[in-house]
Amino acid sequence: MASQKVTFSLPKTLVTQLSRQVPASQRSRYVAEALAWKLKERDRILARACEVANRSRQARSVEREMDALADPILEPWDEPTSR
Repeated sequence: MASQKVTFSLPKTLVTQLSRQVPASQRSRYVAEALAWKLKERDRILARACEVANRSRQARSVEREMDALADPILEPWDEPTSR
């Protein structure tokens, strides 16, 4: 897997804890694995929230109302300009 160096700040207490508990040669991998786990967990939580929302009668009602709109919603940049 390709790597890229990044720079970011961490609380000093967290850096101290990392330094004490993870050997220097393993820190990049440790941080990468922790970050990957956290991002995957965030995706899992978001997917679960979507599942719950999709089961909501109120959400389905709003979706039906939006689907029933006959006029397309145009963004300002989609409208034809008159010159």
